[in-house]
Amino acid sequence: MKKTFKFIMALVITSSTLFYSCETIELEQIDNPNALTTADPDLLLNSIQLAYSSNMTVHNNFGEDLTRISYFAGRDYFAGITGGSLNGNWNRLYSNILINTAEIEKIAAENPEVDLSFNIGAAKAMAGHALLLMVDYIGDIPFSEAVNPDEFPDPSLDDGASVYTAALALLDQASALMSSISTDEQVEAITATDMFYDEDPAKWVRMINSVKMKAALTTGDLATFNAIANGGNFIASTEDDLQLQYGTNLLNPNTQHPDYFADYTPSGANIYQSNWLMNYMLENDDPRLRYYFYRQAACTPGASCQPEGDGETISCSLETPPVHYIEGGFTFCFLEDGYWGRDHGDDDGIPPDSFFRTASGVYPAGGLFDDDSFGTVGLNLGGVGAGIEPIILASYVDFMRAEAALAGGNPGAAAGFLQAGLEKSIAKVQSFGALDVNRDSSFEPTDDAVADFIAAQVAAFNAATGDDRWDVLAQQYWVTMYGGGAEAYNFYRRTGYPTTLQPNIEPNPGGFPRSFPYANGAVNANPNIAQKPNQAVQVFWDNNPPSAADGGFPVAN
Repeated sequence: MKKTFKFIMALVITSSTLFYSCETIELEQIDNPNALTTADPDLLLNSIQLAYSSNMTVHNNFGEDLTRISYFAGRDYFAGITGGSLNGNWNRLYSNILINTAEIEKIAAENPEVDLSFNIGAAKAMAGHALLLMVDYIGDIPFSEAVNPDEFPDPSLDDGASVYTAALALLDQASALMSSISTDEQVEAITATDMFYDEDPAKWVRMINSVKMKAALTTGDLATFNAIANGGNFIASTEDDLQLQYGTNLLNPNTQHPDYFADYTPSGANIYQSNWLMNYMLENDDPRLRYYFYRQAACTPGASCQPEGDGETISCSLETPPVHYIEGGFTFCFLEDGYWGRDHGDDDGIPPDSFFRTASGVYPAGGLFDDDSFGTVGLNLGGVGAGIEPIILASYVDFMRAEAALAGGNPGAAAGFLQAGLEKSIAKVQSFGALDVNRDSSFEPTDDAVADFIAAQVAAFNAATGDDRWDVLAQQYWVTMYGGGAEAYNFYRRTGYPTTLQPNIEPNPGGFPRSFPYANGAVNANPNIAQKPNQAVQVFWDNNPPSAADGGFPVAN
């Protein structure tokens, strides 16, 4: 509750945008609405936290869309990922996060009697992570000449590797600042509002080390990754999870989880869930299924309960699957047991299905737990939106360690990390059931069911070899990252797994996007930034074969 209150107050005070944004602030604009004129370092940090959270929401959404964790509504990848996709993230990075971090440092230099170590440390930690992700998704971006409009009104691009180095330097500086706050008196003197860790410097150090582990794994630096892991000072417990806690306010301001706000409306649900993910979890009897998804209907037209289909609510139930779906044995259009979503790339219009389609559940959106009640969605149901935005969870770090172990030739250690990641993920997800106080808890999985599921996944991993072993790991990582899948896009491009993903419903959707276009606002405002010719441009750490319209890398595309 403390973090929820802080989140609401910070949102009110800074008048910032937490959710999706369409701002078009030019990169060189120095007098911008996000750079607070009050020169209050606490308000500046509030603004940075909200901008960082917004960027993470967008990265999570796109990371999931492209990897089938959530639904991607585009038959043509080139048309589905555009210069507008990361426009808001670009603006928040350069016109808020970086410029306000520099402003806090300036205030500290001008007021040496005030200890702003916490403010600067938190700001640099978020700035470093935000920069890494921008390089991951776009590639070469401005940094050395950025946020200095007097000298560099049109900042040039720096290569992605050098920005990675600069981001890691920011993280090192942040860690040193947080580590310098070592006494109770120093902690009590902190006046800033910390929406993530309640002003706990030690937790910030663990976050910073976890981000550095992410960077090392992304670039294939297993030595650095293992060195940090062996130090033990990273996000290893769910108590240290980096996440944003949402609230239950509907208006003035709205603090609910964005997916709850979209799905729990008087006019029904607005989000389509991924058929691939729901089918995979259903087939494997995943104990997280009823927490992730809430079914409004017991039957999906086209399934065995209604094989004749229904052209009004789900037109594809009357259609023949595409040839490449038939040949690959992929699920098409409908699933059993009332799971009602859409296939990857399906761009059909919106039928009158808002009170039938599967809605966001109690995790992480703070919605309803699925107890076979099959009621329709509406306002103030379930957890009323008091969910979370997962950013870096302890379970994610376990899967990172599993990847590193498997890549390093130690499948036995990888199996142990896979088990640990599943245990933490499922326990955390199950804890959200209590948000829906009216649920029928008899539908929650038993301890034995959870133990059997985890044992089965670990056994499948140990029994598999080669690609099959990587597929088991990747598929379970995908399920675990539901709601927080920013790193799924990176994992998919660096490993090519899982190879079992449902392809785009369009036989020729174009090559898989290896990076995002530059933000339209930056291209239009800065003559030193030319738009990419296509989405085939690979970021500096992506050394895999190119994508192609008729195949290429990754295999599932």
